[in-house]
Amino acid sequence: MRFENLDVWCKSAKLCSEIYKTLNGKSDFVFRNQIKRSALSISSNIAEGFERKSDKECMRFLMYSKGSCGELRSQIYIGMNIDYIHKSQGKDWLIRATEISNMLAGLIKTKRKYINSKQTK
Repeated sequence: MRFENLDVWCKSAKLCSEIYKTLNGKSDFVFRNQIKRSALSISSNIAEGFERKSDKECMRFLMYSKGSCGELRSQIYIGMNIDYIHKSQGKDWLIRATEISNMLAGLIKTKRKYINSKQTK
């Protein structure tokens, strides 16, 4: 399976693109850079995991991606609190980041079951 065919990768890449476009003009480089990096990390780690040779490596990168979802949500909350991110935009991003995180949890669970089934054979 190619990562480009995964709904979770497509959704995370789209969210990342929107975050990049929306925050492009913000003058606070540190905040802008960090939130863009966490958003980019989600789809990038999915892609890297699926390009790895082993299922265990793939799962490790999926867990990194899930962690980046949490980091992104934290930064969105902070961005809304300091008025860098409009509340309605932030709420939409939070819903989507949570959906991506849930999708990754399901993918990780499936991978874990697959790995365990291979080990018991």
